[in-house]
Order: sequence, then structure tokens, then C-alpha cells
Amino acid sequence: MSGARAAILDRLGRALGHAGAADDVEVTRRLQAHPRGPQPQWAETPRVRFLAKLAKVAATYAELESKSQIVSAVQAYFDAQALPRQLVAAPHPLLNEVVWPQDWQVARRRAQGEDRTGLNVAFCAIAETGSLVLLSGPESPTTLNFLPEDFLCVLPEGRIVPRLEDAWALLREERGAPPRATNIVTGPSRTADVEQTIQLGAHGPRRLHVLLLKTP
Repeated sequence: MSGARAAILDRLGRALGHAGAADDVEVTRRLQAHPRGPQPQWAETPRVRFLAKLAKVAATYAELESKSQIVSAVQAYFDAQALPRQLVAAPHPLLNEVVWPQDWQVARRRAQGEDRTGLNVAFCAIAETGSLVLLSGPESPTTLNFLPEDFLCVLPEGRIVPRLEDAWALLREERGAPPRATNIVTGPSRTADVEQTIQLGAHGPRRLHVLLLKTP
């Protein structure tokens, strides 16, 4: 930091009553003490709200009783979309025990340009907007969220939070420091740049399918 910038920030800090740079404890205290602004209210449960919003953004979902049904849910999606049994799956702990059929081509890595279908695991979901929150890292490669034409995402039902603020609070509580990238995905990729007509898959997945998992 330049001397001039440091001097300006120091004067601003003194004017606000801050003696010096805040440490981690002070930052946490300020975040916890800061009141939330006005928030929209609704009567539905977070789950009901999330699924309703998910449908409005042209995404689909399947309900799973347990992770033992992940394979059958993916197979049903392949059948519905007439897709080959080729999948790039995140090396996520939740998927470690999934036994894929031997005649499928399943790779556990980040997605590449030619990959058609990707499978990742969401950190949480936001009921207010029907959005998925995904954190970058070795177990959740960001490329899986954007490169494949078809993006499948496992979401444990208990990870649906009401609002965006709740997602940030959960991230601070469970992870402390944020990851390099936090992606908030709301439905398939879309644009209206061409003649103001909505086109899906312009800058990312053409389809988004959520595997809603009741028991991780």
C-alpha cells in the first residue's frame, strides 16, 4: 500500500473512531453486530420456495431419498435427454461411494471443453431466488458449473437457506475464509442479446438439473 493511500485510510479510520487496522476478532464482531437491511418475507418453507423459484428459471429437479439413488437419477436424466452415458463428476466426498455402471464413461476431474454432462455438489442453495451456491476447490471444480451443456448438481435438502445473507453467514461459519471463487448459479445460462429473444446455453450450460437429496 502506498504511503498516501495509507495516510488517507488512517484519517478515515480515526474519523470513524477506529484506532487501527481491525484484526480477525474485530472483523467478526463487526459482522455479527451489523444489522441486516430490509428483507422480503414469504410464508412458504425454504424448500417449497426454492423449488418454485427453480422452476421459474427453467431448471428442473429430481427428489432422491438417499445418495444410493444418484445413479438412477442420472440415468433417468440421460434417458430423458437422449444423452450418452458419459459424465464428468466432481471428486467430492459425497460422491466417493457412488458406484457407477461399468459401461458408463465416468471421469472424476474438472470439466474440459468437449465434456457434455457435468455433476457437482452445491455448498448450499438460496430459497429467495432459486439459486445454487458453489465453492471452488479441489473437490468442486468451477469448470463443472459452466463448461458442460448439461449441468447436474447434487443438493442436500438441509442446505437450503432462506436468503443470500444466510448463505454468506453459513460460509463464514463453516469455512471461515472464503474460497478463491464463489459462484451463484440461477438456472441455465441465458441471453437476450439477439433480437431480445431468450436463448439458453449462450455462455454456459443449456440445462440445469438439481438432484435434491433428502439424506446425504
